Amino acid sequence: MLELEYLTDKKGQLKAVVIPIELWKQIFLTEDFSAEELKEAIEDYCLGKAMDEAKESPSLSREEALTYLEE
Repeated sequence: MLELEYLTDKKGQLKAVVIPIELWKQIFLTEDFSAEELKEAIEDYCLGKAMDEAKESPSLSREEALTYLEE
């Protein structure tokens, strides 16, 4: 289970996300990376996790999928 922590300001607005170091090491192989590389690495990781979860979940019928998307 992914255990991210969300930091908020005094008004309750999301300010930052704390990523566990084990996850950080999985995403980044080097310490020298650009902001764009950071964005791409996080997107790739999240997409991979979503694909893994999708493989384990039952498929929806066309009607069920359309109903879900309408919600």
